[in-house]
Amino acid sequence: MEHEPKPCAAVKGTQIMVENLFYNMTARRKTLQNSANDFSNIEDLLKRFSIHHTNVNFSLRKHGASGADLHTVGTSSRLDAIRSVYGVSVARTLIKIETSDNNPSSSVFKMNGFISDSNYVAKKITMVLFINDRLVECTALKRAIEIVYAATLPKASKPFIYMSIILPPEHVDVNVHPTKREVSLLNQEVIIAKIQSVVESKLRNSNEAQTFQEQVVEPSPSGNIGIIKDSSFSSSPSGSKSQKVPVHKMVRTDSLDPAGRLHHYLQAKPRGPLENNPSLTAVRSSVRQRRNQKETADLTSIQELINEIDCNCHSGLLDVVRHCSYIGMADDVLALLQHDTHLYVANVVNLSKELMYQQVLRRFAHFNAIQLSDPAPLSELIMLALKEEDLDPECNENDDLIEKITEMNTELLKQKAELLEEYFGIHVDVHGNLSRIPVILDQYTPDMDRVPEFVLCLGNDVDWEDEKRCFQVISAALGNFYAMHPPMLPNPSGDGLQYYKKRKPIRNPEDIEDDVTIEDEMEHELLSEAETAWAQREWSIQHVLIPSMRLFFKPPASMATNGTFVQVASLEKLYKIFERC
Repeated sequence: MEHEPKPCAAVKGTQIMVENLFYNMTARRKTLQNSANDFSNIEDLLKRFSIHHTNVNFSLRKHGASGADLHTVGTSSRLDAIRSVYGVSVARTLIKIETSDNNPSSSVFKMNGFISDSNYVAKKITMVLFINDRLVECTALKRAIEIVYAATLPKASKPFIYMSIILPPEHVDVNVHPTKREVSLLNQEVIIAKIQSVVESKLRNSNEAQTFQEQVVEPSPSGNIGIIKDSSFSSSPSGSKSQKVPVHKMVRTDSLDPAGRLHHYLQAKPRGPLENNPSLTAVRSSVRQRRNQKETADLTSIQELINEIDCNCHSGLLDVVRHCSYIGMADDVLALLQHDTHLYVANVVNLSKELMYQQVLRRFAHFNAIQLSDPAPLSELIMLALKEEDLDPECNENDDLIEKITEMNTELLKQKAELLEEYFGIHVDVHGNLSRIPVILDQYTPDMDRVPEFVLCLGNDVDWEDEKRCFQVISAALGNFYAMHPPMLPNPSGDGLQYYKKRKPIRNPEDIEDDVTIEDEMEHELLSEAETAWAQREWSIQHVLIPSMRLFFKPPASMATNGTFVQVASLEKLYKIFERC
C-alpha cells in the first residue's frame, strides 16, 4: 500500500483490475491452486451471488475465452434466476419455503428460500445461505437440514438448498471463523428448530410421488432380444454409470424405509391412547436433534474427562455407530442394528447410559431445564429409595437408621445446591425440594420412577472433596438416571400380558384355594399405561437415541468385549452357508 485507502466514486462503467496477486509473497503464492481450480471457485461464488441479487446482471469470462462462462440477466423471479444458473433439472424440483418469528423472548427472524424435493439427487449438497444479504455458512443449520433429508433421499444423495434469513444485526456473531465465513446466531437452536420443522413439513407433503425415467433399448439386428430398463431419477445432474456390486455385498438401498424394519413384518396392534396423544404427535413432528453446544466450561477436570472419552474411543465401533440403521427391538434390552452387510444386537441400556454420561460432560454448565409440576421433597425421595433397598422392612432399628441417613443426605444436598444448579441444572430450593432437572437430550424425558434412586446416589456416592471425581460420579449418576431402562410395568406384549389379567378368588371352600384368572377380563387402564410407556420408550430409542448416537456418541473400547455390541450375522458368511447347502 502506497497511501492510506480513501473513498472514491464507482460510477457506471468503472472497472476494477486486480493483477499480480501475492507477487512479493512467495510462500503464499505457492499455495494458490492451478488456474482451472481457482476459476471454478470464482464461478461457484458468482453463481451464489447471482441467484440472491436477482436485480443485478452478472457476467464471468475466463481470460482468453471468446464467450462468457456465466451470464445472468436481472429478473424479478428468483426461480428464473436459479433456472438460468443451475439448470432446468434443478429448478423443476424446487419447493418454496417461508417462515418467521417475531417473539423477542425466543427468536426474531424471517426466512424464505427454495429446497429440492425427493426427485433431486446429487452426490454433494449445494447450500446457498445468505444472512442479512451476506453469503455465509452455518454448520448447525446445514447439519439439521441434512438430518431431515436423510429420511427422504436415497443413500449418498444430497439436496439443493437456497435460504435467505433476515434478523437483527446484533443477533449475528461473525467472529466464529477467521475469514468471517461462518456465523453463529442468537437463539440459534430455536431458529434452526423452526426452519427444520418447516423443511420437514414441506418434504412430507411433497413426497407422495417420485419421478423415474425408463429407457428401453431396441433389439439388436443379430436377433438377440434384450431389453434393458434403467430406472434413475430424472432430475439427477449426474449421468455417471453405477458400478456393479457383487450380490453378496449388496446393502438395502434405502435403509431408512419403514419396510426394512421389524414392525413391517409384525401384526400391528391398535395403540389408541398413544396415537391420540397430542403431545406425542407434536414431539414426533418437531426437531429431534440439536448440535452440541460449542462453549464448554473452562475447567481442567471436565476437559480431562472429555479427553479420556476421546482417547478411549473404539474406531471400529465408531464407524458402526456413525453409519448404522435401526431395525427394531429384539427384546426388552437388545436392539437390532445394521451396518454395511453386518447385523448387530446392541444393549440399549448400556448405550444410552454411556451416551448420557458423555452428553452431561459436553453440556457441562450449559443445560436447559425440565420443570417438575410439583416439587419433590428430597427427604421423601431418599426415604423411598432406602425402603426399596431394605431387606427387612419390619425391623424398627432399620427405620431409625433410614431416618438418620435421610436427614444427613438431605442436609448435604441442600448445602451443595448451588453447585448442582450451576454445573448440572439440578435445582434444590432452600426447603430441600427438587424442582428442576436438566435436559440432556432434546425430546427426551427420563423415567421419573427412578428419581429416588438418583437422589440417593447423589447423597451416598459422590466424593465432594475431589473435583474431578465429584463431577465424574454426578455425570455417571445422571447417565444412569436418564438411560433408557425398561419401564417398571411388565411388557404387555407376549407373556407379559398375563400380569394385566384380573384375578378373582373362589369363595367355595371345596374349590381350589388359589385365585383363578377370568378370561377376557383385563386391567384396561393399567394395560393402556403399560402399552404407552413401552411404545414411548421404543419411539425414543428409534427417533432420539439412534440419531443422537450417530451425531455425538464415541463408544469406549470396553463395549467391543462386554457384550454391548455383538455381531449376529454377516451377509458374506450367509452366502457361503447357502452355497454349501
